[in-house]
Amino acid sequence: MTRPPTAAQRRVIDAADPVSGRLRGTQAQLAALVRRGLAFRHPRPPHDHFLTPAGHRVREAPPEPPAGAAKADAPAGGADSGVFAARVGGEEDAGAAGPARLREVHSAWQGLLELRRMTNPDGETGRPCGWERAHLVRAAALALEAAGHRPAGPGGTDGYRVRATPQPEAVAVHGPDEATLRACAATLETAGWQSGQHTDPRTRARYLLASPRRT
Repeated sequence: MTRPPTAAQRRVIDAADPVSGRLRGTQAQLAALVRRGLAFRHPRPPHDHFLTPAGHRVREAPPEPPAGAAKADAPAGGADSGVFAARVGGEEDAGAAGPARLREVHSAWQGLLELRRMTNPDGETGRPCGWERAHLVRAAALALEAAGHRPAGPGGTDGYRVRATPQPEAVAVHGPDEATLRACAATLETAGWQSGQHTDPRTRARYLLASPRRT
């Protein structure tokens, strides 16, 4: 079984950029993470270090509880970790969009574009990358929030809501009206997604089915 990262390594992982996974640490710390397969050194200058998919999984997992601690004391998977997350709609604080939040969203979107540049084989920033395909709901929500769309509040009727679907590489985007859906579709298209409107057979409500474009 692979040993969990040390406390110092975990701090470096937790401090990584929330989207691109760019790391900051001493050369010894970064080299140790590379040896463990949790980070890689980018071949192009300035040769920054970034989390690998395994490193992202470590970062998103709750920390291991201390030895002998009761399982009930371990952090819940849905607990607030203080890490940036795009608002998918329905959150208690969905209506809060002050300057600090706007800066966070802008920084996360710029980090995502940089991640596209580094990980897409052709360096294309207009096409979603592997991270987005592995985090469909979060990626679509970030594209919408970064473009200024308002997520729905807890009632779920006054803004967009992004939800997972049974279909591979597709999310559902719900909105209060046709204008919202059209605006969300235009934003997602600009961000490298493709979408089409559908009707829920039970509720007859219209929604978008969106997926990241491959070409």
